Parts: sequence; C-alpha cells; structure tokens
Amino acid sequence: MTSFLEHPGFKLLLGLGLSPEGFAVAGSGPLFARGWITDPGDVDVIARGATWDQVRELGQVDDAPFSRVKRVLLFDGQIEVLDGWFPEIWDVDGLIDDSDVIEGVRFVRLAVIAQTKKLLRRPRDELHLKVLAAHGWVG
Repeated sequence: MTSFLEHPGFKLLLGLGLSPEGFAVAGSGPLFARGWITDPGDVDVIARGATWDQVRELGQVDDAPFSRVKRVLLFDGQIEVLDGWFPEIWDVDGLIDDSDVIEGVRFVRLAVIAQTKKLLRRPRDELHLKVLAAHGWVG
C-alpha cells in the first residue's frame, strides 16, 4: 500500500502548516490511513484553539450539516475542518489528545469512528462498519 501521505487531500492538509497538536483526522481518514479502504473521499479534520483560529482565516465558516459545530471547507471541499465532533457526545480536546498517531498525523480513535458511523448510518457508513467489523471492531 502507498502511504496515505501520498493522497492529494492529505498533501493539501499537511501543506497548511497546522500544528500537529491542534488537529486530528476524523471520518473515513483513520480507515484510509490503515489501508482498510482505498479512498477516504474528502478529509475530515477536527481542530481546536489556535489551529481552529488559523483555519477560520482560510475560508468561510458555516454550520456543519450534522450536530452543532462550525466548519470550513478548503480546496473545493477536499478538506472539511470542524471545530468539534458531535459535542453532545465528545469533547474536541479529548478526541485530539487521545488520538492515534500514524506517521506523525493524529487520527481520531477507531472506537469513536465506529460509533459515529453507527449514528449516521449513511450508505458509505454501512460499508465502513463492515470494514471495521472485518478488522475486529464490532459492537
């Protein structure tokens, strides 16, 4: 498998020069980084503090479609940066602090990704839940 770092969306993300301590990749990114899926679609990112402030300067801040968080879409939507991830369930600082680090990039833990995909239950989420189950993430 080629490293996830070769994906155009991850190249764009890392080219922003954001503090590695200020963000974590969420959504399908953690599955893609492990080589479990071939395409993450866009790259979903959660950001906090100064990193979120930096991102806010790069694009328009809008309401995210799920939950009560704000988002900035970058590079024609290839990257979606959010200031939280279902805050009624998780704290953004905790998600980032407890994230997995793969090749120097923080990724939201798989338990959170699995729970999120169970909440959303979109067709893509259903496929990813099967992938997670195939790798021992059931529940």
